[in-house]
Amino acid sequence: MGARWTAERAAEWARTVGWACGFNYVPSTAVNTTEFWQADTFDEPTIVREMEWAADIGFNSCRVFVQYLVWESDPDGLLDRLRRFLGIATSNGISTMPTVFDDCAFSGRQPYLGAQDAPTPGVHNSGWTPSPGHERVVDRGAWPSLERYVTSVVGQFREDARVIAWDLYNEPGNAGMGASSDPLVEACFDWARGAEPTQPLTVGVWTPDLPELNALALRESDIVSFHNYGEPPALRAEIDELRKHGRPMMCTEWMRRPESLYRTHLPILKDGGVGCYAWGLVNGKTQTHFPWGSPEGASEPESWFHDILWTDGSEYDLDEVAFLKRTLIDGE
Repeated sequence: MGARWTAERAAEWARTVGWACGFNYVPSTAVNTTEFWQADTFDEPTIVREMEWAADIGFNSCRVFVQYLVWESDPDGLLDRLRRFLGIATSNGISTMPTVFDDCAFSGRQPYLGAQDAPTPGVHNSGWTPSPGHERVVDRGAWPSLERYVTSVVGQFREDARVIAWDLYNEPGNAGMGASSDPLVEACFDWARGAEPTQPLTVGVWTPDLPELNALALRESDIVSFHNYGEPPALRAEIDELRKHGRPMMCTEWMRRPESLYRTHLPILKDGGVGCYAWGLVNGKTQTHFPWGSPEGASEPESWFHDILWTDGSEYDLDEVAFLKRTLIDGE
């Protein structure tokens, strides 16, 4: 069984990979992670096109969510599609942070195979389902299969330089799960370390309302990760607080207009050496240009909430993308 990385090893990793700046990625043609990874809907041409657009902006990393249910039904196929995705991303100079589990359930449904529901007009992320599903999180009888999933995915890519890090569990405790997700978080670290990956492991701090989860995540993670959608003072304050742990940091979710913007927040993250993944790239079936909690039938927002490109690759905000290119490519 592997052990948590020393602070020195984590620092050496950070020096090796450099500053990661990227985005949370779902293809514009997928409503959720099941549609992303299922064989019938894995949209390679769209992924190729959108990764080229990301590289043109200057992004060098992406974070993607993997769906347990797809692995359970088609383990070899899921691994093959993840391998193909890594190849596409890397061919564009983009590394990948896979996210293994996720408690978010914007749709109000648990994950299911087959054709996914069409987006509900006007609703932010209306089709998003968790992984592995909330019932499995608390069902110890399901855990042997969850362990095989973690060790299979992490083990398959344990020495793959295309994987920058492993985010084992996105927002554990979300959607009313609370502390009931904590045991699976702890087990995930044990299972993943058993696969002996050469990349660091992390689970992000995402809410002050779950102090025990935050303590667990910070105690077990090789590198510190967190979510922050707040205004600049809140971002600076959280960076200052988390820096006390003496480990490299990555903000794995940020950027929501108008509170959290590239122009105001990216310099803070860059100057602080904090790797970062904004939410969204291409506006698509997840409809994350609508704000959290938008009602069914909502009219198009005056300002997009997330995402930066239309489905034809054109910029939502020309000045915003120009700023990104100056920062990420020109180094200004």
